[in-house]
Amino acid sequence: MATADLRKAAVLLMSLPEEDAGQVMSKLSPKQVEIVTVEIAKIGSISGDEQRSAIMDFAETTPEAFGDGKGGLDRAKVLVEKALGKNAPPTIESVRQQIEAVPFSFLQRTDSQHLLTFIIDEHPQTIALIVSHLPPSRAAEVIGGLPSDRQLAVVRRIAHMGQTNPEIIHEVEKGLEHRMASVMSQQFETAGGVGSVAEILNVTDRATERGLLENLAQEDPDLVEEIRRLMFVFDDIGKFASKDIQTVLKNVESSQWAMALKTANQELKDKILSNMSSRAAEMLREEMDYLGPVKRSAVEQVQQQIVDVVRRLQDGGEITVSTGDEAEELV
Repeated sequence: MATADLRKAAVLLMSLPEEDAGQVMSKLSPKQVEIVTVEIAKIGSISGDEQRSAIMDFAETTPEAFGDGKGGLDRAKVLVEKALGKNAPPTIESVRQQIEAVPFSFLQRTDSQHLLTFIIDEHPQTIALIVSHLPPSRAAEVIGGLPSDRQLAVVRRIAHMGQTNPEIIHEVEKGLEHRMASVMSQQFETAGGVGSVAEILNVTDRATERGLLENLAQEDPDLVEEIRRLMFVFDDIGKFASKDIQTVLKNVESSQWAMALKTANQELKDKILSNMSSRAAEMLREEMDYLGPVKRSAVEQVQQQIVDVVRRLQDGGEITVSTGDEAEELV
C-alpha cells in the first residue's frame, strides 16, 4: 500500500468510533492490522481538513458517525484489541516495538508548543532534523512558531537534507529527550485554572457567586465570561424542571433547537419535545430532519447561544439552574 493510501486509511479509522473501526479492521489480516495501526500510532492527531479529506467517500454520513480523530499508541492498542480479540497481544507488542524504534517517537506525547520551547534556540540544522521526523501537521505547527528568518533557514535545510548518519540522529534524539525529561516523565496535574473556578462557583451559593463575578468583571470581564460559560453546559438543561424548560423554550427560537439538538442525547431531546405542544414538537422533529448533516462547530455555536439565554434567565430570577448531581432538598 502506498504511503499516502496508508495514511488515508489510518485517518479514516481514527475518525470512526472505536466499535466501528474495530469491525472494519476485523476484516483485515493480522499483518494488515499491524501495518495500519503502526501508522495510527505514529500520527498522534490530525487536522480537521485532513480528516474531512479522508472521509470524503462517506460524505452522506452524519458527523455523529465519526470519532474524535485522535491517534497514538493507546488508540492503536484499543483498535487492535477490538479487531483481533484474544489474538491481539502479539500484534500490539510488534506495533509498540516498531513505534519505539522510530527516531523521536517520544515526541508523539509532546505538545507542539512545548517542543518549540525546547528547540527554538537550536541551530537550524538541528531543528530541521527534528522537524523532518514529525508528521506534516506537527511539523507545520513547529515551523509556524519560529521567527520568519529561522523558518526559511529550517525549510531550506529540510529541502536539502539527504541521508543522515544514524549516530547523529541518535545523539540529537537522546539530547532532546534528556532536556525534555521533565515534560515526558510526568503527567502534569491540572490544578487551578478557569475550569476550577467554574466548578467551585457551581457549588457556591448564588449571592456569593454573583458578588465574586461582579467584582472580578471590573478587572477582567473577558475572564468572567469564560468562567460563566464553563459553569453551565448545554446538556445540563436536561436537569431542569419542566417549568424551567418551558421558560427557556419561550425565549429560544424553534430553529435554534433544531440545530442545537443534533448532537444532544436522547434523554434531553425527549425532555425538550415533551414540554412542547404536540404540533410544536412535530414541527421541530420535521425541522431537525430537514436540516440533514451539519458541522459540529455550527451546532456547538447554537448550543452556546441557548446557554447564554439560560444564564440571562437565571440572572433575572426567571429560572433556577442547578448543575449538581443531586437536587436541592425542599423544605
